[in-house]
Amino acid sequence: MGSVAVVSLHTSPLAQPGTGDAGGMNVYVRELSASLAQAGVDVRVYVRRWADHLPDRVRVEPGFEVVHVSAGPAELAKEDLPSVIGEFGDGVAADLAAAPVQALHANYWLSAVAAHDLKHRLDLPLVATFHTLARVKATAGDHEPPAREAAEATVIGCCDAICASNPVEADQLVQLYGARPDRIELVPSGVDHAFFSPGDRAGARAALGLDDRPTMLFVGRIQPLKGLTVAVESLARLADKRTRLVVVGGPSGADGPAELRRVQERIRALGVAERVQFVDPQPHHMLSSWYRAADVVVVPSRSESFGLVALEAAACGVPVVASAVGGLRTLVVPGVTGMLVESRDPESFAAAIASVLTDPVRAAAMGAAAAEESRRYSWSTTAARLRRLYADLSVRTPVACA
Repeated sequence: MGSVAVVSLHTSPLAQPGTGDAGGMNVYVRELSASLAQAGVDVRVYVRRWADHLPDRVRVEPGFEVVHVSAGPAELAKEDLPSVIGEFGDGVAADLAAAPVQALHANYWLSAVAAHDLKHRLDLPLVATFHTLARVKATAGDHEPPAREAAEATVIGCCDAICASNPVEADQLVQLYGARPDRIELVPSGVDHAFFSPGDRAGARAALGLDDRPTMLFVGRIQPLKGLTVAVESLARLADKRTRLVVVGGPSGADGPAELRRVQERIRALGVAERVQFVDPQPHHMLSSWYRAADVVVVPSRSESFGLVALEAAACGVPVVASAVGGLRTLVVPGVTGMLVESRDPESFAAAIASVLTDPVRAAAMGAAAAEESRRYSWSTTAARLRRLYADLSVRTPVACA
């Protein structure tokens, strides 16, 4: 029923989320590829070889294969990856020459640049999911190199289809990049309800060795964008000093180690060291136990194209307090499934968190509503939409560069 080359240059679906640059995009590529394969699409995921010992090919499951492409030294910082895009693209092209596909699906701007060249070399339709956008990050104070902005604008102008996870992202593509609305496809991420579903909080805490104190949970990579400092500052402002913050994840990117040090310094300065627990990145399916153990999940990101943590928490029946940015605006229904905070001021976050923690009846109602709302999202639905899109594009003439 067709085939697709999923291009994921800088992060592998086989990597542990929460380590290095691995995060929600890894989950997206892995879960989507598996669901596409189950729907009858032959999926090859092309990843830059990030460790010397990796085999050339890994068959994850029938119809889903990961291909490791050598491009530069294995240990290469993310900031240096633009220099090997051409070499990576050559490796992908060589493999595709032996086994052609119907379409290309690029993930993130680095992959999109490589796939844009392959589109023209191989005369294939190009679908792109950007996950984050430089101009959106800039509005939150996280500036990216001008070369990235220019590259995104070029690729967006030539994509046969651009996947937006929600209407907010679709509007950003049009307003900030001039994307043609008729080429934007609304394709939200999914959640695996077999793993992420409501469960017994006391049982989850017992399994994880946690006591019965009120618990805030932060899940994600430790980097400035994700706003862990806001969660720590909010904890310090809560009236109930029994409340603890559990942080599941590790430092990410060039700024990650420095951000972790800043967070730890702030924890000491605020006198909350005994109330903050750091947990190493967990296998993805294990996160469900951590969600179920929490009273509230906090997502204080500066920007978020979708917000997979918020969706997974909701699926586990846990209220979410999140920044009112990007896709989080569409995932959290204020006062119904959680709370959206318009300001990233810790006082405002603390007030929203306290409104959940101090009203167990309301919190339980929010959790139930969140779980029900999450049923609208599934990977099988996402895969079905993309399968139709690939098939449709395969019989069209690919879009020419603007």
